[in-house]
Formats: sequence, C-alpha cells, structure tokens
Amino acid sequence: MGLLNVRELLPFPGNGDNSTDTIINGVHFNTTALEHWNYTLYSNNTISNNSRCFIIFEKYQPHFLSNGSWINATTCYVPINGIGTRGKVGITFAALFTATVMFTLINLRKHGKMYLREDKRFRIIGRRWQWYWMLFVAGCAMISTITGIDIERNYLQSTAIILQSFFYSLMFPGTLAMVWEATRHWGSWQERQICDIDPYRLPQDDKRSKIEFYLPLVFYLFAWMNFFMTIPRSWTNIERQRSAWQQAHFAETSATDARFKAGAIIGVLAWFVILYSLRHSLHYYKPQATGLWNKFNNFCHHCPTKLFLINLILAIRLAYSIASAWIWRISLLKYDVDPVWPFALGYAPTLLIMIVLIIYGYIEENEDKQLIAKRRERGRSIDSELGIVKKPSWWRKMNGGNFMDPEARLRAMTTEVGGGRPTGRNIRANVELGNMNVVRNRSRTRPSDNPFADPSPTASERRPSVGRTESDAGSTMTGATGATGMTGNTLTETAQPQRIRSMLDI
Repeated sequence: MGLLNVRELLPFPGNGDNSTDTIINGVHFNTTALEHWNYTLYSNNTISNNSRCFIIFEKYQPHFLSNGSWINATTCYVPINGIGTRGKVGITFAALFTATVMFTLINLRKHGKMYLREDKRFRIIGRRWQWYWMLFVAGCAMISTITGIDIERNYLQSTAIILQSFFYSLMFPGTLAMVWEATRHWGSWQERQICDIDPYRLPQDDKRSKIEFYLPLVFYLFAWMNFFMTIPRSWTNIERQRSAWQQAHFAETSATDARFKAGAIIGVLAWFVILYSLRHSLHYYKPQATGLWNKFNNFCHHCPTKLFLINLILAIRLAYSIASAWIWRISLLKYDVDPVWPFALGYAPTLLIMIVLIIYGYIEENEDKQLIAKRRERGRSIDSELGIVKKPSWWRKMNGGNFMDPEARLRAMTTEVGGGRPTGRNIRANVELGNMNVVRNRSRTRPSDNPFADPSPTASERRPSVGRTESDAGSTMTGATGATGMTGNTLTETAQPQRIRSMLDI
C-alpha cells in the first residue's frame, strides 16, 4: 500500500457498517461494486476508473449504484472555482489584443491602398504582410488569454490549458514574422525611393540584390523550423497536472523536452537574420561613416526608432522563451505558475511590439503619397532651375484651356492622327454622309491670282470634237446641246463647268 500512496492513491476507508461498506464524505458506498467497476479513491478527493471521474468533497455527495451508474454526480472537469489572478489578467490582455485588431485594420487600409501603378520590383503585398501577421498574432493571443480563465476555474486540468499553451506557442513564430516584415519592408522602401529618382542606380543582378533575395528564404526557414519544433506534437501530457506526481512525470517532461529547447534556439537564429537585414539596409541605402564612434553615431541617426524598439522588445520575448524551455516553474504550460512570468515576459512584449507598429503606422504617410509629393517637389526644383513658371489653374479657365489630363489628351491625339480600321471607317462614313466641301455654285469663279486655278476654256474647247463616237457621248459634254450623257443636264454657254481641284472632289 505504500507504493499506492506514492502514486497518491488511497485505500477505501473501512468505517462502514460491514466489511463491504465504506463511508466517503458522509455517503455509504459498496466497496465490492466499486472494485468491480475499477473505481479508485485519490488523495485529491476524486474517485475515478480512468474513464470517468467524479468529485466527492464538501457539498458534492454522489451516490453509486451496483450497476455502475451514478446519481447526483459532478464530473472532475467542470469549472467550480472562482476566477483567479491568471484569469483576470488574461481578460485584460484579451481586451487589449482585441483593440489592436481594429487599429491594425485601419493601418492596413491606409498603407495597403495604391495611389500609383504597381511596379513588378515593389509589389503592393510587400507592405501589407506586416499587418497580416499582426492580425494573426492578435487572433492567437485572444484565444490563448481567454482560455486561461478556465485553467483556474476547473478543478482538474483539461482542454483549457492545452488551448492556451498551443496558441501561446503559435504566437511566437507569428511575432518573429511580424518584426521581420517590418524590418525587411523598411529596406525595400529605401530602395524604392532611390529607384524612383534613378532607376539604373541599383541594378538587380549585383551582390546587394542577391542578398535580399536569399534573406527572406533563410528567415522563413528558421521560422518554419521553430513552428515544426513546437506546434505539431502530442499535447495530451500538458493537461496531466492533476497531481504533483503527474505534473513532475508528464507535464514538466513534455514542456522542457528537446523540441521546445531547439525551437527557442532556432527563434534566436531567426532574430539574428532580422538584425542582419537591418544592418544590410543601413549599409546600402544610408550614408556610411568611418571609425567606431562615427559608425555608432551614424547608426543612431539613420536607424528608425520603431525598428530599434521592436527588435529590443523581441529580445525580451526570446529570452523568456529560452528560460521557460529549461525552467519549469516559470513556464506558461504549468497550470499554477505565477502569472507575472508569462504575462510580463510573454504576452506583454508581443503587445508592446504591436502598439509601437500601430502608433508609427498612424504617424507615417502612405508610401505612394510620399512618392507623389517627392516627385512634385523635384518637378518644382527642375522648373525653378530652368526658369519655368507654372501658370495657376485660373489661367486655363480664363483662356479656355483644355482640361483633359495627359492620358486623355494622348488618346484624343491618337484618334485624330489615325487609329487603324476604326479611323478608316469614320472617314468612309463622313464621305458617304456628304461631309465634303464641294462647290455648289457653278457660276462662282476662282480668283485670277490663285495659282491652282484652271485656265478658262477657249472657244475651240467649247466646240464639239470631230469624230467622237457614240460611246464618248455618255461621258463628255457635246457642243450642240450643252448636255452630258451622264446626267442629261443642260449647261448654258455662259456657265462654267465644274472643275476638279483634288481627288476628294471625285
């Protein structure tokens, strides 16, 4: 029986009316029936047969029948306790993470909107990934903190601690990706500003571009390795904390195994990749200095404050991840851990990183708008150097200017000059509808000084030709009648015949 006591199993008390009767919490039980259904009494005031577990202390007084059924029984996994410190702090953090979702969506709409045509070199998705990862982390944090309420309310641990531990671990690679995308995109934004001024200054086949191609692959390799080290595993042992013995032999062993330790170390490697990416962007896109002190001053001057802060805060989160992988008493996976450790060093750093990014998202302007403003400023500088003074908008209105934008003006010019088959059809339609300037007044003569005017017909030209055949009369004017064979109209001697000035009169 000493071995059973080590496992925190207790024998049925022999205080009943006979050898097969026992009294537990004031209720009589048949020990023969209990043993037949494999029920065992535990030191934590529960009775269980590994399939079903019931509470038998204080006001919980179930009755057991010989056929194996229970009356007025309460399972061991119901929340019967009040909300403790862990649950109250979890509610507060859940509300804060929920608020970040709204502000993240606002920033996503602000910075993810396009005002310029998308460039193949700088895709619009590049500046949106940071906000996508923030939404992912906020969702995991909300689930993790909310489920922490039931950890203290449940009498024995069950699914609640698994859910909190699972989504807390899932937050870690998401936080790494969130900081990585913010750091990487800052470098891409610096490159875009330079290329907007001089597209040929930064080629895409040099050492710089190759490093920027491989860095995301290396980072996400480490991030996914951290994910596969910590997430795809059996989480059943984490809930086996129903006694001190179970906690030491199952939960602690699982929470401090080699996979959690390897995942924490891989997370540190991913952070080093983020730092190298920041150093790479400063080296290629910002002015360089010589000397140790000058380099330090140069870093303080050109390194963005938000990137410095979020990487520093991420270091605190990494330190706690490594410490909890070796020290069980400060790990979030321990159901009775002091809440200060996981919330101050686990959830709080992640929340601070999101708050910093949200604040700077509100301060900074959309990148397309910044480029438009810089292009406008460069245009003013060039006009000032060339001595060009741009007329105000009211000048065009007073002089009846064309208010079409450059693209619409080019489209109109293309239509006027010639556009292939549509333009040809327009010309034929105009000809068929008679939109040609044909001289209708036959008595009108050209001025004598017109070099393109035909000479007046002589008398010999008015006389009929000798020897014309009958077939020629259909297309020429006869001198006898003054009529043409084509129309049959009669012309007087004084009337001038119609003169063909160009091929369009035919």
